Amino acid sequence: MKKLLYGVAYYDEYMPYDRLDQDIRMMKEAGINVVRIAESTWSTHEPQNGVFDFTSVDRVLNAMHEAGIHVIVGTPTYAVPTWMVKQHPDILATTEKGAGKYGARQIMDITHPAYLFYAERIIRKLISRVCKHPAVIGYQTDNETKHYHTAGSNVQLQFVKYIREKFKSLDELNKAFGLDYWSNRINSWEDFPSVVGTINGSLGAEFAKFQRKLVTDFLSWQVSIVNEYKQPHQFVTQNFDFEWRGHSYGVQPDVDHFTASKPFDITGVDIYHPSQDDLTGIEISFGGDMARSTKGTNYLVLETEAQAFLNWVPYPGQLRLQAFSHLASGANMVAYWHWHSIHNSFETYWKGLLSHDFEPNPVYNEAKTVGRDFARLSDKLVNLQKTNKTAILVSNESLTALEWFKFSFTSNKNYNDVVRLVYDELYRMNVGCDMVDPSVADLDGYDLLVVPALYTASDRLLERLNDFVRRGGYIVYTFKSGFTDENVKVRTAQQPGIISEACGISYQIFVEPKRVTLKDNPFNVEPEHNEVHTWMELITPDTAEVLAYYDHPHWGQYAAITQNTYGRGQAIYIGCMVSPQVMNKILAHAVIQAGLWGVDQKLSFPLITKSGVNEAGKTIRYYFNYSDQPAELVYPHGQGTELFENSAVRNGQTIGLERWGVKIIEEN
Repeated sequence: MKKLLYGVAYYDEYMPYDRLDQDIRMMKEAGINVVRIAESTWSTHEPQNGVFDFTSVDRVLNAMHEAGIHVIVGTPTYAVPTWMVKQHPDILATTEKGAGKYGARQIMDITHPAYLFYAERIIRKLISRVCKHPAVIGYQTDNETKHYHTAGSNVQLQFVKYIREKFKSLDELNKAFGLDYWSNRINSWEDFPSVVGTINGSLGAEFAKFQRKLVTDFLSWQVSIVNEYKQPHQFVTQNFDFEWRGHSYGVQPDVDHFTASKPFDITGVDIYHPSQDDLTGIEISFGGDMARSTKGTNYLVLETEAQAFLNWVPYPGQLRLQAFSHLASGANMVAYWHWHSIHNSFETYWKGLLSHDFEPNPVYNEAKTVGRDFARLSDKLVNLQKTNKTAILVSNESLTALEWFKFSFTSNKNYNDVVRLVYDELYRMNVGCDMVDPSVADLDGYDLLVVPALYTASDRLLERLNDFVRRGGYIVYTFKSGFTDENVKVRTAQQPGIISEACGISYQIFVEPKRVTLKDNPFNVEPEHNEVHTWMELITPDTAEVLAYYDHPHWGQYAAITQNTYGRGQAIYIGCMVSPQVMNKILAHAVIQAGLWGVDQKLSFPLITKSGVNEAGKTIRYYFNYSDQPAELVYPHGQGTELFENSAVRNGQTIGLERWGVKIIEEN
C-alpha cells in the first residue's frame, strides 16, 4: 500500500437512471480514489443458470479507470439468485429454527455442494474477466461472511467427522463432554444425534466452534480460487464485522477473526458506530485494534457509515473526526457504505454519502475536505506502525461458553459486556492496546495483559499466563476466568483453578449480588458507582493483598478484588462485575504498576490521543476531541509540525481543539 485509500461502495445496478459520469465527477471532487463493486448483485451477473452478463461491471471498470479511480471487486456469493433456490431449494440453510425461506441475504448453507459449485463458477467467471483490468487493485471475497447457523443433516454429518478426528474414540468424547448426564452418552458413531437440540454445553460449544471453522474454510477456499487469477500488484481481503447491537460492538460470535484472516493479504473490516451526541470513537478504536491485531499490520475499513439512519447523521466536523480516527488505529483505507442512497427495498434508509436526490449535501461537502487531506497527507499517514505494550486476550470459545452458562437467569450481560468494560476504560485513559487470542505464540512484547472472563481455557494456556506473570508481566483477570477446560468442563480444583497460583486466591462460592457495594469505597468513586452487580465470587486470599472487600452483612468477610506478587510480576483478580468508574481506577492502578503510565495518560476522554511511526520513521500523534465543547491541551512531546495547518508545535505549547476536532502532529 503506497497511499491512503478513500472510497465508497458503488452499485450502478441499483441506479434509477444513468448517472455514472456525474457520479464519477462528484467522486473526483470529493477525493474518492477507490470504489468497491459487484459483491451484492449475483442475480444481475447471472440472471439464469449459466447465463452471464457482466455489462455493468465492464461499464464501471472502464469508466473508473478513465477517471483514475481504483476498483476493488467483490465475489457476489453472499446473496443467492432465485433460479438457484428454485432448482436446489435445499441450498437454503436449515437452522435450529427449521428450513430456510428465500428473501433475505446470507440464508444459504455455505457447505452445500450445489451452492459451492455455482459459487466457484461465478467467482471464476467474474475474476478471470476483471483480473487484468488496469482499474482493479484488489478483491473482496464474499461479504461479512458468517455460518448463518447452518445445521442441517449434511452439516451434522461433517460435524461427526470433525469430532471423530478430534477425539478418536467415543469413550474419550463421552468423558470430555460429560455425556453420561441425562443419558446423552453416545455408544455408536452411527447413533450420533443432531446437536441442534442438545442440552450439553460442551457439545453445543464445540458445534459453535465447528461452525466458525466452516467460515474459515469457506473463506480460505474462496481466496484459493481468487489467487489463481490475482495479479502481483493486487490483494485479497474480506470485510469482517462484529457482534451487532444496532452498531458494531464486540467480538464476533460466528467468526474467529484470527484464524479466518490468515489466508488474506490484508484484513478488512466493517465498523458502524453511534454518532451525534453518542459518538465516542470507542467502536472505531475497538474494531480497528481487532483488525490490526489479526495480522499485526495495517488494515482496510471497507465499510463505515456516511449518513445512514436518523441517529447516524454526523454533526458538522464528525465525519472528519471519524475518518482520521480510523487512520490513527492503523487503517490505510476508509470507505463508506455507500455512495448513493437506495430508493427501495430493505436498506432504503441506510443512506449513503449522497441522499436520495443525488445532490451535494453537508455530509458530502465535509467528505470533500477529508478527501483533500487524505491526498495531501497520504505519504505521512499511510502505513502507520503501532507498537503497544498492553494487550487484551479475547476468546471466541469463552464467548460461546458463556452463552451456554450465562451469569444469571435474569441478566442480559454477556462476554462482550466484560470485554468492552475493560477495553472502554483503557481507551478512555489513552492506553493503546492490541488484541490477542488464545493461540498467541508470544506475549514477551507486552508488559500488561488484561484477561476478561476467560471462562474456558486449556491447562497449557493458563500455565503460559502464569509464566507471563512469573517472568515479570502484569496481568488483570476478571471474574469467570480459568473456570473450565477447553471442553467447557469445570475443573475439580478450587477456583480459579490453575491461575490461583499466580493470583494467590481461591473461592468455592459465587452469588448474584443484590445491594452489595465495595467496603469503604476503596476507589473513591461516587456512591452510585460503588455498587457491584450481575456476578460476585466470594474470594479467600492466600498470598494476595486485598484491594477491596464486599460490604454486605453476610458476604462481608470475602474479598472482591485482589493483587498478588508472583515471581517478578503481579496479578490482579476482579471477582465481580464493577462499574466503569471502578474498572477505570483498577486499570489505572495496573497501568501504573506495569510502568506504562506516561504523559499521554494526563489526558482522558473526551480528549483522545493515538500515535504511531510513519514510513519516514517519524512519530505521528493524533489528538481528538470527542466533545461538543472546544477543548485545550498542553502538548507534552517533542517539537513537530501540525499537519493540517503546517505550523510548528513545541513542547509545552497549548493546543486548541474545536468541538469534534482533530489535530495531527509529526514530530521532527
